Amino acid sequence: MTFQLDQFLPYRLSVAATQVSRRFAARYAAEAGLTIPEWRVLAHLGQSGAVSVRDVTARVALDKSIVSRAASRLEKAGYVRKSSHGKDQRLVALELTEAGRELMARLGKIAETFQAELLAELGADGPAFRRALLQLSKATAP
Repeated sequence: MTFQLDQFLPYRLSVAATQVSRRFAARYAAEAGLTIPEWRVLAHLGQSGAVSVRDVTARVALDKSIVSRAASRLEKAGYVRKSSHGKDQRLVALELTEAGRELMARLGKIAETFQAELLAELGADGPAFRRALLQLSKATAP
């Protein structure tokens, strides 16, 4: 049997993830002019509260330098506040400002609508697909 890239599950997952991410990115870019890394940082901070850049990096699957640059742009835009981390002064803590929380409230509605549309596209396969993604995430978690 010859290897078929289009039938290779990791490749198909990667392509699908990129396509879905770009579709969603177009929406939050239109709403707020954000990049994918900026969206990921905001979304994580919206759920976690104040955390270190290291924590954000681990959660959003981006390199530290990309997270740091995104955080700096978000800080300049007034959405994120940087401070020294309480327990370790070498770490930078990030948290949403009031403007950042207001933006996340708007973007959260856009995200919920987008997710509902994706699930509608999947139809009856949606619940099984979600379970499969969770299973794969558990299997690969460190």
